[in-house]
Amino acid sequence: MRVISQRYPDIRIEGENYLPQPIYRHIASFLSVFKLVLIGLIIVGKDPFAFFGMQAPSIWQWGQGNKVYACMMVFFLSNMIENQCMSTGAFEITLNDVPVWSKLESGHLPSMQQLVQILDNEMKLNVHMDSIPHHRS
Repeated sequence: MRVISQRYPDIRIEGENYLPQPIYRHIASFLSVFKLVLIGLIIVGKDPFAFFGMQAPSIWQWGQGNKVYACMMVFFLSNMIENQCMSTGAFEITLNDVPVWSKLESGHLPSMQQLVQILDNEMKLNVHMDSIPHHRS
């Protein structure tokens, strides 16, 4: 950002999150709530399997004997999955509302040299287009 700002002081640089597809957002939201419910059940010691008339699995019994560790594992594992659902890996660059680079399409980030070259080409193109006389009818 510093190199771009120094080379092109008139360019405004903004960053924002690129939202994932709705299904992944819904999964992340569900996991966020489910995580809290599960941690609450572990702390209280309420066996949710008994409600369904099922035998509690051994991992649940282990979690009841190791509540702190079980809550931490639920918290960290669900956070990891939530973050994967919300991460798109996007790095999209637009100049004057025109896309000039897409990590989603190319599969990789541009090197600093590539980025400067892309911006140089776009800036030259914009200057050239601005210098073409426009005829009014």
